[in-house]
Amino acid sequence: MEKRDFYDVLGVSRGGSADEIKRAYRQKAKALHPDRNSGDPDSEAKFKEVNEAYEILSDAEKKAAYDRFGHAAFSGGTGGAGGGFHAGPDVASAFSEVFDDLFGDFMSVGRGRKRSTRGSDLRYNLQIDLEEAFHGTKKKLTVQTSASCNACRGTGAEGGADPTTCPTCAGGGKVRARQGFFTIEQTCPTCGGQGRIIKQPCRSCAGAGRVKKDQTIEVKVPPGVDNGTRIRLAGRGEAGIRGGTSGDLYVFVQINSHSIFEREGSNLFCSLPVSIATAALGGEHDVPTIDGGKSRVRIPAGSQTGKQLRLRGKGMPSLQGSGNGDMMLEIKVETPVNLTSRQKDLLREFEKLSQENNPNSSDFFGRVKGFWDDMKS
Repeated sequence: MEKRDFYDVLGVSRGGSADEIKRAYRQKAKALHPDRNSGDPDSEAKFKEVNEAYEILSDAEKKAAYDRFGHAAFSGGTGGAGGGFHAGPDVASAFSEVFDDLFGDFMSVGRGRKRSTRGSDLRYNLQIDLEEAFHGTKKKLTVQTSASCNACRGTGAEGGADPTTCPTCAGGGKVRARQGFFTIEQTCPTCGGQGRIIKQPCRSCAGAGRVKKDQTIEVKVPPGVDNGTRIRLAGRGEAGIRGGTSGDLYVFVQINSHSIFEREGSNLFCSLPVSIATAALGGEHDVPTIDGGKSRVRIPAGSQTGKQLRLRGKGMPSLQGSGNGDMMLEIKVETPVNLTSRQKDLLREFEKLSQENNPNSSDFFGRVKGFWDDMKS
């Protein structure tokens, strides 16, 4: 079968630059990789064809020979029956980039990788009172974390000496391994991908570069926080490994229950017990507010249990700074207990005189009478 023109294989013009050729190769190799085309029996042959074309066109001397003599310049050579596939330096470099696109860190070449490791993030559950959530507060937290070792300055080596380059991977953090058709790169077993080794570990931290330590950290809790509010303290988590950046500390706020108020968002709710006389005749009451003060509210005459009164702006502040919520007072009409004989007589007399003044009772029992009449008929 006659070989296709290498420029046609890659889909570039004869005047294409080296960057255009490399970019076209990466796109083709990525699209035709056998692992992505398991259902196409011709994918491996096409993949080899693309690699053969790139090996020739990526080399200036081979490209010049091909432009002048075509395939005849390499008859019996690369890609022929006796040659087999062999990736030159440029092909290997571009091929590893394709692998990096396809498989990410699992097949990454490791060049230029950071050898330091970022520290872990930490979580702290902070319990505060509702009054503290209203005003805002400052709290000192004691957190056990991994801090940079002072003896070795975080290097992990005795006396703070710099780690030496790993002799196995020459500092790359990766080693090459041949697996059948492919040559891939794997994490170096000597340094664990760090690229450096410690000859004499620090005695204080055993070479870890970090030690366990209790830290006292002050956190500012803004007014208006609610249950589940997360406060991020950048860089206050665990120290990084071998010079890596520290993680963050996340403080999750939990608000204790209150003896008077219940909270829903920025609004506060409070039950207000009212005597029968005040509910019937109306009156005024002093009620507490979350800021430590008090407000006087008017109870309308004829108030029933469940009626709500609103005090605007007496709720919790908004974290977004858009003012305060409201305070809702729910009236609970209170039935008196432990009555004296005189009180009982007065209530019986009141009951006789107020039959027509209880609209809910009259309506209910009227509907009950109608229900029984319907059942009889």
